[in-house]
Amino acid sequence: MSRRLIRRHLPSREALSGHRHARHFTRFLGEPCLWHWNRRAVAGGVAVGLFTGLIPGPFQMLAAGLAAVVLRVNLPIAVVTTLYTNPFTIVPLYLLAGWIGESVLPGSLLPAEAPGIDWQHPIDGLVRLAHWTISLGPALALGLPLLAAGLALSGWLITRFAWHAHSSLAWRARRRRRAARARKLKPGTAPPVHHPPVATPDQPAPPVPDRE
Repeated sequence: MSRRLIRRHLPSREALSGHRHARHFTRFLGEPCLWHWNRRAVAGGVAVGLFTGLIPGPFQMLAAGLAAVVLRVNLPIAVVTTLYTNPFTIVPLYLLAGWIGESVLPGSLLPAEAPGIDWQHPIDGLVRLAHWTISLGPALALGLPLLAAGLALSGWLITRFAWHAHSSLAWRARRRRRAARARKLKPGTAPPVHHPPVATPDQPAPPVPDRE
């Protein structure tokens, strides 16, 4: 996917300004560094979004926006990347975080099963999920930041590598196109130059159109 297509689907400055959580840092949205499209800004935005996406509760986007302002990375990328956590992925991610915490801190007991979310009563399901999250205790408290840091570092490295690979491929493609155009010319000859017609004694000069 090209960078131009990705930018087309990212939220604009006006869209973020109208978000209910964005009113806390609207005055910072005019900073050019938050909208830069370069390897450092985009990789930093991905890392910020992956880290803040594991924050419990509906504050991931707010935290991503604040972190992007402080670290001066791409704001839309940071906000959109938090969407990798959703009702379908949050339980597996928290189980993985609890397993990491239990591996680092042996003796932490994890609940056997995670509660499901009843889509007919989503509020009750979220409350049960919150109680289950709290019951993970020290294992989750330690595992969440470790998992978030690992995801952020991985996303930062992968983004920088993918950016470098894309830039290298684009540069090689431009080089091949220039070489192909050069091969079309005969060796030792310059590109043809078109000169204006010159009048001869037997042939008058072409008429020049009147300029009004």
